[in-house]
This record gives sequence, structure tokens and C-alpha cells, in this order.
Amino acid sequence: MNQDYIKPDNWSIIEEGFDVERVKSSESLFSIGNGAMGQRANFEEAYSGPTFQGSYIAGVYYPDKTKVGWWKNGYPEYFAKVLNAPNWIGINVTINGEKLDLYRSKSVTNFRRELNMKEGWYKRSFNAVLMNGVEIAIESTRFLSLDLDEVGAIRYEVTPINQDVEIVFTPYLDSGITNEDTNWDDKFWDTYDLSHSGDSAYILSKTMKTEFHVCTGMLNQVFVDHTKKDVYPKVETNGTYVNLSYELEVAKGKTASIVKFGGYTVSLNHKQEDLVTASTTVLKQASDSGFDALLDLQKQAWSKIWEMADIAIEGDVKAQQGIRFNIFQLNQTYLGKDPRLNIGPKGFTGEKYGGSTYWDTEAYCIPFYMATKDQVVARNLLTYRYQHLDKAIENAEKLGFTNGAALYPMVTMNGEECHNEWEITFEEIHRNGAMTFAIYNYHRYTGDYSYIPEKGLEVMIGVARFWHQRATFSTDKNKYVILGVTGPNEYENNINNNWYTNYLAKWCIDYCVENIKKVKDEYSSDYKRIIEKTKLTQEEIDSMLEVANKMYFPYSEKHQVYLQQDGFLDKELITVADLDKSQRPINQKWSWDRILRSPYIKQADTLQGFYMFEDHFTKEELAKHFDFYEPFTVHESSLSPCVHSIQAAALDRMDQAYTFYLRTSRLDLDDYNKEVEEGLHITSMAGTWMSIVEGFGGLRIKNDRLSFTPKIPKEWKGYTFNVNFRNQILKVNVSQQGTSFNLEGDQELMIYVDGKEFKISPDSLITV
Repeated sequence: MNQDYIKPDNWSIIEEGFDVERVKSSESLFSIGNGAMGQRANFEEAYSGPTFQGSYIAGVYYPDKTKVGWWKNGYPEYFAKVLNAPNWIGINVTINGEKLDLYRSKSVTNFRRELNMKEGWYKRSFNAVLMNGVEIAIESTRFLSLDLDEVGAIRYEVTPINQDVEIVFTPYLDSGITNEDTNWDDKFWDTYDLSHSGDSAYILSKTMKTEFHVCTGMLNQVFVDHTKKDVYPKVETNGTYVNLSYELEVAKGKTASIVKFGGYTVSLNHKQEDLVTASTTVLKQASDSGFDALLDLQKQAWSKIWEMADIAIEGDVKAQQGIRFNIFQLNQTYLGKDPRLNIGPKGFTGEKYGGSTYWDTEAYCIPFYMATKDQVVARNLLTYRYQHLDKAIENAEKLGFTNGAALYPMVTMNGEECHNEWEITFEEIHRNGAMTFAIYNYHRYTGDYSYIPEKGLEVMIGVARFWHQRATFSTDKNKYVILGVTGPNEYENNINNNWYTNYLAKWCIDYCVENIKKVKDEYSSDYKRIIEKTKLTQEEIDSMLEVANKMYFPYSEKHQVYLQQDGFLDKELITVADLDKSQRPINQKWSWDRILRSPYIKQADTLQGFYMFEDHFTKEELAKHFDFYEPFTVHESSLSPCVHSIQAAALDRMDQAYTFYLRTSRLDLDDYNKEVEEGLHITSMAGTWMSIVEGFGGLRIKNDRLSFTPKIPKEWKGYTFNVNFRNQILKVNVSQQGTSFNLEGDQELMIYVDGKEFKISPDSLITV
């Protein structure tokens, strides 16, 4: 049974009623972020029940030493931890000497929280009767500013209901923070200075080993019935903690409130000696604007994002809520401003998975950012990998590869591999191909070839060299094989000739060689620089092509399908439909040994190749492979339902496409995998966007043009989305009656709809 306590709503995530069992899940679901920092939806006041405190700063990490039972050569030295940062949101609240704590209150009623995605704020309200008999009403509103992205703001309001009271607000900063998931219980932060002045306080701390310096700051204002009060705070400090206490006498029915501005200034962006000054400046800027004016700016900033990124669905509130939640969280995680940053699989919502970058960025996220933002954002994501090329070459050298072969990491913060499961680190090498595919995808979509001679070709050569060296010549098959791998289906390890990996390897070499020729012919000075740098010879190119041309692909004549890997048909082929429901999810019910021997597929594997290289295969071949593999797929990866939704739509199986769409869009809201309390699945959310735009909308690039094959689920009256294609914005509106296109730009656009050519003029509407 999936959870279903989130109220359906077009623009908000809403929870009503207080339940201690849901607190950790809601901390994930109501998370907020602004691309530079983020936090779980922890309560501001004290809470003694089960909770997972979490605040995170983009780009700040700790290299937690790898913990394995038996060290093997080539293991990464560390697992990069997304660091739980000093906590700035805390406000202890005492009423007539009794501390407010929902876990220990006599009663909690009218509990409600709302994450307003349209405007970018989070609000919580409730009534509580404390153990001393005082009844109070609480409302707290908070947001992380998109305009001043080093600042967050909280307005916390308390109204006594049944008597006059003394209220003490104690806002605090705390750097004595630990991660939920440390390998050795290391101390991650070293606090070296605390200071306070008037209504402000600051903590200076640095991460151990990586030496990121952070100033955590706060500035407070207190009010009674909206009138600002000058209350001189009492100060309390210890080695890692500073609080300011404000005492207020408040009559029954009156409202006392504290506005707290807080946040981080980081040595990534400021000189270490300027961190406190920078914090003081930005907090003063926020408080001079005031909470309401800053919130108005927040609403405007989100309005601008939604103008381009929104997908509106008519007639299906749960589907609408799902897609907006996904788009909202993607934008909270990454806005494309800083090429040093990337899209972590949990964003700012939890610590699991460590690292800031997986192959998810290249395979799933880049299409979303290309179509909903300026192409510079996607170029920044590619540049991030180019900047890590030297590290990718080092990673390959550690595994015995030579001559500039590059192996991009499965998980990384700075280009070094930091994933410590051998079957992933050494074997899930298909991730390397996603680097080249992303460059190809960027070029075909934006038409911007300049990235390839400037940076991209060097990445492609490193990747092609890796595949060239990783393949083995089989005299038995008279073909090149790739042994000992894990494909996208992580429920099979150390298998031979994963079809997707082999296909991608061949394609990467072919595409690289094609671009070497083009750059040689058309960008001679870049070509000369690249050849000098990489020492690439014609002999090596010929040898690479030999591997590509003689690559082995396992195939079953009986089933007329490519085999996921050599031994797939040796398995006991029992479909998921015949698997007892009590055994699901198998990753929580079965031993790893049993999973590895089973036919069950965690996510699209062979079908991932059919998604990425759709043009290489016929519809009939897609149908045959879909019908063969989907029945064995348990979809226990967040990246699985979206690919299957797109393919089901391509095959005109709209009921199935719709079911997969709902599953991908509401994966976290409905907690399909029973793990949402650990954080959200951010990168797969880009797949949800693809399910609508590429799946139902049928968006493809054909002959350098946008092409659509629009379809609509029977549950919907209509849906609209926008596409930024080569700096022109096309609005697409699909209904049960037909599809209309509206172009914002200054030149006409030729598009295909269901294979037919149409010309769209600027600011005109055409309906097909």
C-alpha cells in the first residue's frame, strides 16, 4: 500500500493532521532549496520525536574514508558525503516556562503544512495544548531566497488562546552537527569562532580534510501584533552553539512573532577572512527589505521560472501535482548559475547516495534543462565534465588503463571516483558512454557545434580510448567482447556482454571518429591543438574502429531480441506478474545472492539503449523488446518508469504509458519504494518531464527540426508545455481535439507533426 496522505492540489503539497509516523517522510517531501543551499522541512521549534535534521550547502562535501571488509586495488579512497551543515533554522519557544515540543504536547490540532510551489514558500500551522495547560496557535512561514541565495527567511508567530503568557523566543545557530550516515563516526566540522552583536550571531566552521570554510549567520527581529519591539537579547554560547533569547509579555489573543534571517556564506564564493562581513552584509540587505518584500521577490522569481518550465494538465489533479512537484524540486536543486555545481540525486533533501553527480545528469537531466532554460545552462553541465577530464584519466589509470583513456566516475564531487561498491565502481562502466551521448544530445538539440572543437572532442577521445582498451578480442567468437560488467540493471553483477554497454561502446567510438574528421576539416586550429594534447594517431583511430566494427551483441534467434547479457536465458524466467506481491520490493525482501540469480530487472537496461538510439531500430523491434523485457522489470529504480512510459507512448499503449507516468511523477509523493524519509529522487524527476514532453508530446529532433507525435491519455482533457529550441520558445497545447502551436520568436520555425511539415510564424497560432 502506497502512502496517500498528501492532499491533491494543482499548485501545493498539503498535509493535514499531525502524525509522528509521517514526520520524517514529510521532512523530505516539504524540503526547500534555492540552488545554493537547501534543507529538509524540520520544525523550527524543539522536537524530541524521530526526526532527520538536514541542511545542505551546494558544493560542500567531506571525503569519508571508504569502509570495506577487504580492500581491493583500485578502490576509491573515500565516499564523498553530502554534508549536513550547521543548523540555522532553530528557534526554541518557551511559554510560561514550558518548552514547545509537539512530541510532548497534551494535544495537537488543526495541524497543516503547505509547500506552495507556484510561489516558493513553505508554511506550517497548528494549535497545541502544552503540559502546563496553555493553549497556543502557531504559524510559521519560510523560504530560501532565489534573489539573495545566501539567505533564508522564517517568520514564526505565536498566539496565546486561553491566557496571557510570557513567551521566550530563542533563535540559535548550531554547528555541532553530525551526518546520519558516517562510515567511522568522524567529526566532519571544526568550529573555530563564534561571535554575536546585537540581534546577530555568527559561527565560523570548516570541514575537516576538504577545508571548506563556512560562516553560518542569523539576524533576528521580534514583533508583537506587527509592531517591532526593541528587546535586548540574552546571549548563551558554548563551543559550537550560540543563541539569543528574547522575552515578551503577550496578552491572550495577541500575536508575538520573530523574523529570523539566516544562511551561509562560503569560501567557494568569498575570501575566508571576509566570510563574516559578507554574511553581515547580505543579512542586513534581507532585513532592510523585510520579510514581506523579500517574499514578493521570491514570488516574482518563481513566476519567471514557471513561465518557461510549467507543464499544465487539465482534468487530472494528481497528475498535475506530480509533474509540478518534480519541476519545482529540479529548480530548487539546480538553476544553472554555477558550472562548479551539479545535480545531486537527492538534491538538498537527504544524505543517501553521497556525491553531487551521477550519470543521471547526462542521461536524464540535460534534456530538461536544455528545453526549459537558456542553452548556457546545459553547456555548463557539459563543461563540468570537461573540467573533470584529467581526473577521469587518473581514475582509468588506477584501474590499469593507459594513454589518456578516461573513465568518468559513477559518483563524484570533484571528478574522483568516490563510490565504494566494487560491482558499481569497477563494473558499471556504461556511465562513461553517457558523457559522449550528452554532447551528441546537446549538439542535435541546440545546433551549437562550437562546444565539440572547444572541449567536447577531448572528452570523446578519452572515452573512446577507454572502450578500445576495455574490449577483449574473443577468438572463439571472432568478435570484440566486454567482460565483467554491470549494466543499468544493477540486479545483475559481473556479467559478460551487457548489450546496452556494448552498443554504447561501439557508438561512442564511431561518433568520436566522425567528429575527429569534422573538426579536422572545419576547425583546423582546434584540431591541431587537440592532436598535440592527446597524441592521437591514425593508427590508434583505425584500431578503435576495428573494435567498433567487430563488437559482439548477444542475440536470441528464438525470441528475436538482443539479450540483456550472455547468460540472461539461463535464468528461471518467471515474470513479475507471477511473483508473490508479499515479496516486493525484492531489494528489501530478498538476499543479494537471490536477486542476482533472478531474471528481475531493476530499471530499463536493453530498453535504455532503445530509448537513447530509437532511430537505429524499427517500431516492430521496439515492441518485441518491450514485450520481452518489461514483464521482468520490477521498476525498483527511480529512473525506470519514465523510460518505459516514453516507450509505451511511442507504441501507442497509452494506458500503460499513463500508469508509468503516474508512477514516475508521484514516486516520492506516494512513496512507491518505501524510502522517501531518506530524501527525494531528484534526478529521476527530469525523467518525469521527459515522460510528458517526449512520451505523450512525442518530441524528437529530426533533420535538425523539432518533431512531434502528440498523444493524450484518456484521463486528461489537455496539457501544455513550452520548449526553448535554439532561442525560440514554442508553446505546445495538446487536447482531445487536436494540437496547437504558438511561437514566441522573431523568425519562422519549420516543425514536423506526425511526420508532416508545418511552418509556424512568430506570434501566430496553428492548430493541427
